[in-house]
Amino acid sequence: MSAPATPLRFLFVVNPASGSATKTDWPATIRKYFEPLPHTATLLELTGQDDGQALKARIAKDHPDRLVAVGGDGTVKIVAEQAIAANLPLAVLPAGSANGMAKELALPLDPAQALAIAVRGQEKAVDVLYLNGSDLCLHLSDIGLNAQLVRHAQRQNWSGMLGYARAAFWSLLRRRQMRVRIQTDEGEVERAAFMVVLANARVYGTGAVINPNGDVSDGRFEVVVLRRLVGRELLKMFWHFRPFDPRAVEIFCTTAVNLEVRRRVELQVDGEYRGRTTHVEATIKPGALRVLVAAAAVAQKA
Repeated sequence: MSAPATPLRFLFVVNPASGSATKTDWPATIRKYFEPLPHTATLLELTGQDDGQALKARIAKDHPDRLVAVGGDGTVKIVAEQAIAANLPLAVLPAGSANGMAKELALPLDPAQALAIAVRGQEKAVDVLYLNGSDLCLHLSDIGLNAQLVRHAQRQNWSGMLGYARAAFWSLLRRRQMRVRIQTDEGEVERAAFMVVLANARVYGTGAVINPNGDVSDGRFEVVVLRRLVGRELLKMFWHFRPFDPRAVEIFCTTAVNLEVRRRVELQVDGEYRGRTTHVEATIKPGALRVLVAAAAVAQKA
C-alpha cells in the first residue's frame, strides 16, 4: 500500500456504543496514528439521535476527502448512506461486536492495520441493495427466523455473541414456517420457509456462511431460502467454520426480487429490526459505494 500523493482530510465517524467491554480507545488511537502524517483527521461521535443528519451537516462543513466508519455494521450503514450521497470513499475500522461487512471486505481487526488501509488502501466499488425503494442494505437482510432473533435481542438489550446466542435459542423455540412467493429475474416460485435472506454478501457478522458464492461487486445478489431447519442449523450462525446444510437451502441469483407472504413476518436490514411486513421489494445498484480495502483484495478480484 502506498501513501496518497497529497494530504487528505479524513472524517472519522465513531460510535462509542460499539464493541465489547474491552474497547479500543479509538479517538486516542486515531490521533496518535495521524501525528506523523501530513493528513488531517477530525472526529464525529454518534449519539443515536439524528446521526445521519448530523453527519450530513458535518460533511457540508468540513468537506472531507474520505469518511471512516468506526463501529459495527449499523455504524457502517449510517456512514455509507452519506458517503454515497456525497460521492466520497468509505473506510471501515471494525469496532462492533459483529463486523459482517468488515469480514466481507477482509479488513483486519488490528487498529493499526485497519488505519493503514484507511489511509493507504485502494478503492473498490461495491454493490448496494435498496429495500422498498429507500432502505439501504450493504450486507444481509432477511425475513423470518433471524429477523425474529434480531428483534428479541434488541428488545432485551442483548449484545455481542452471547446475547445473540441467547436470542437464537429463544427464536428457535418459536420457529414457524411461512409461505412466501418469490419473484426474481428468472420467474416466480412459492416456497415454505423458515427464513428468506437477501444476500449482497456471503457471511453474517457471526461468521456463518449463508451465501457461499456471494460477491459484493458482481452486480447481482442472492435470495437464500432456508426451507428446512433443525437446532444445529441455527447454531451454525455462531461458528464460522460451519456452513449451512445445502440440502436445506435454495439459492436464487437475481438483480431484483419481490417477496410476498401470507402473514406478517419480521424484517431486519443489516442487523436493524424494521418491524413486521407482508411485502419486501429489493433492487441492486451496482458499484454504488466506494470502499477502501487492502491492495491484495483488489488484485485478487481483478
